[in-house]
Amino acid sequence: QVQVVESGGGLVQPGGSLRLSCAASGSIFSINAMGWYRQAPGKQRELVARVISGGSTDYAESVKGRFTISRDNAKNTVFLQMNSLKPEDTAVYYCNADLDRSGWRVYYRYWGQGTQVTVSS
Repeated sequence: QVQVVESGGGLVQPGGSLRLSCAASGSIFSINAMGWYRQAPGKQRELVARVISGGSTDYAESVKGRFTISRDNAKNTVFLQMNSLKPEDTAVYYCNADLDRSGWRVYYRYWGQGTQVTVSS
């Protein structure tokens, strides 16, 4: 069994910062990519940032220069440092992890339950 659990959401004023954390646990052989998506009310889920096992990263244009994704491979954990937050960053943020549970390099994507981020004065 595998669990992907996010933490760190909350209410913050515009211009403020938040740090999200996500940990994958359970029967895991290896992890390839880990990432963050978000979904605002009435909108589709969109990629925010992701990091691949070798360390390369990918960001949505709307968050470049403000958000930083990082990863602790030893702890199967990924972080999202969010600075200069804007009201349009308000959304439920979901973590995912592409996991190999068998050692055969067959990866499946697992999702967390999501954490609410609200940017408002």
